[in-house]
Amino acid sequence: MGLKSRLKVEDGGIFAAFIFHVVVGVLCFAVLAVIDFRLIHIGLLGIISLATAYGLYRRRVWALWSIFAVAFMATVFSYYTVGGDIIMDVAAVAYLVLTWIFTIYVAAKRKKLEF
Repeated sequence: MGLKSRLKVEDGGIFAAFIFHVVVGVLCFAVLAVIDFRLIHIGLLGIISLATAYGLYRRRVWALWSIFAVAFMATVFSYYTVGGDIIMDVAAVAYLVLTWIFTIYVAAKRKKLEF
């Protein structure tokens, strides 16, 4: 029995969006723990990203709304992050682009989120 069948993966793109949001959520909590606990917005972004990942994995309809909230938050976060260090600029732009790619993909495939 393969990993794909054990995870019940029907659409590879939605599964990739799930993995992306899990990684972003975990990284947000790592930044929160390592850098500074006063970065509450990073923790909020991590919580919503993990909730979105859960919704995508369970194919819940509310995941579409959650992914739009994450995309809006990522846009604002990237806007205020760009302009300092070149590594942070590249990371922020890559995060923004990947967030919008997965948002547009999930919005296009929203019929697969309904049972």
